[in-house]
Amino acid sequence: MSNLGQAIWVEFLKARRSKMPLFTTLGFAMLPLTGGFFMIILKDPDLAQRVGLISAKAQIAMGVADWQTYLGFLTQAIAIGGIVLFGFIGSWVFGREYSDHTVKDLLALPTSRSSIVLAKFVVIALWTTALTLMICLIALGVGAAIALPPTPPQIILRGMATLLIAFCLTIPLITPITFFASAGHGYLPPIGIMFLVIFLAQVIAIIGWGEYFPWSIPALYSRGAALGAISYVIVLLTSIIGIAGTILWWELADQTH
Repeated sequence: MSNLGQAIWVEFLKARRSKMPLFTTLGFAMLPLTGGFFMIILKDPDLAQRVGLISAKAQIAMGVADWQTYLGFLTQAIAIGGIVLFGFIGSWVFGREYSDHTVKDLLALPTSRSSIVLAKFVVIALWTTALTLMICLIALGVGAAIALPPTPPQIILRGMATLLIAFCLTIPLITPITFFASAGHGYLPPIGIMFLVIFLAQVIAIIGWGEYFPWSIPALYSRGAALGAISYVIVLLTSIIGIAGTILWWELADQTH
């Protein structure tokens, strides 16, 4: 692959010199912090009810303040909110070339278009992985700081593993979003697609077909649903189609804008 390593380095430099890493770090850090806030409320539900922060019904729905509930909240946040958070990163990595009017300069370089696309996907994968690991580390610190009840290490490790699997099911699903960022020449089309698939994911899951709709699958997994092999195959095929479609667009489309 022509100049792939150099293309990856260039994409890293673009990200490092922008404010997006800072914004995404702050955004992702809110997940474990918000979860910690909920755990504090659950630890003192009487006070929370008196000040109107939580109702008795909501307390029952949320569970108790322990590590299993806390990590379960983070897993669902990654599975559902990750499509938006990861999608914004993918949209920025691809869409910024059009918004900044650098796409024609980029394609004039002696680097194959497929290498450029693959380099962007590598940066997205490493970027989102780093943010997810950061969430895990912050979660451990927050859980210790708010004094969640002691629990066997196996439960914490199992919860972390479930969170990482939810991440692995979510991150492949942003590849079609990167296609729309490329074909749509900017940020708005992929953002529209993100909210559309999230809406459809909720509706299709409600009617009972969520295991066959790729963007419903991570959320179902995070809730403990029994998924068949077909669900994991659908996620994989969706990712492959998104990558292939993005590469083909960059290879074959007339990049005149």
